Amino acid sequence: MAVLLLLYLVLVFQRAVLFIETGQPIAIAMGVVLFVLPVIAAWAIGRELLFGARTEKLVRILDGEGGLPVDDLPHRASGRPIRDAADQEFPQYKAEVEAEPASWRAWFRLGLAYDASGDRRRARAALRESIRLYREAERRAA
Repeated sequence: MAVLLLLYLVLVFQRAVLFIETGQPIAIAMGVVLFVLPVIAAWAIGRELLFGARTEKLVRILDGEGGLPVDDLPHRASGRPIRDAADQEFPQYKAEVEAEPASWRAWFRLGLAYDASGDRRRARAALRESIRLYREAERRAA
């Protein structure tokens, strides 16, 4: 999907250049808008891909350490965990973050727990915090 969207953005950018080259004020305005929108979209796509790459890196580290939570929750046919079962395990991960608020590992597991409970917004926020803490730890170690 990202490749198709990138192709679309290239085509929109091309149209923007053509509009600007006409020299007509309205066409120039349309061209500028068509130029700005792909730039914003490219930035958003890049940010999402970077988020995915960083979370994947942390998954590999946790998996190598044996620190990923065991996925023994019952699942729906779609593959998503049953929310009530996920909610019962959630306090364990919240307590881990409260005990170690500077641990990127604890924040990452909390993000996975939020995701299993169906709270995507908080899951992403916890994963972003995990990434931030991991990067800080790497900078201190360097």
